[in-house]
Amino acid sequence: MLATVGAVLAARNNDAEILGVLDLTTKAEVKLAATRLGNAIQFVANASVLGYDVHAAMVFYGEWGTPSLRAKDCEQLWAQHGAALLQP
Repeated sequence: MLATVGAVLAARNNDAEILGVLDLTTKAEVKLAATRLGNAIQFVANASVLGYDVHAAMVFYGEWGTPSLRAKDCEQLWAQHGAALLQP
């Protein structure tokens, strides 16, 4: 994982943008509104059961240069820290 867990948990309420999500029904990229980082991680971690392909997804947050999160990062963070990511 590129980002530290502590940094991600500290930023869980910051704005995040998700890119690279494909709707499996339409085969088109989905335009998602900016959301909290914790919610973005939850979405990407669970997107496959919702009918989305996130193999190329990236979650961007924080200052320029902050490492982005890939789908595998989101899955790991959600599995280990899901409840903490959703806390206000």
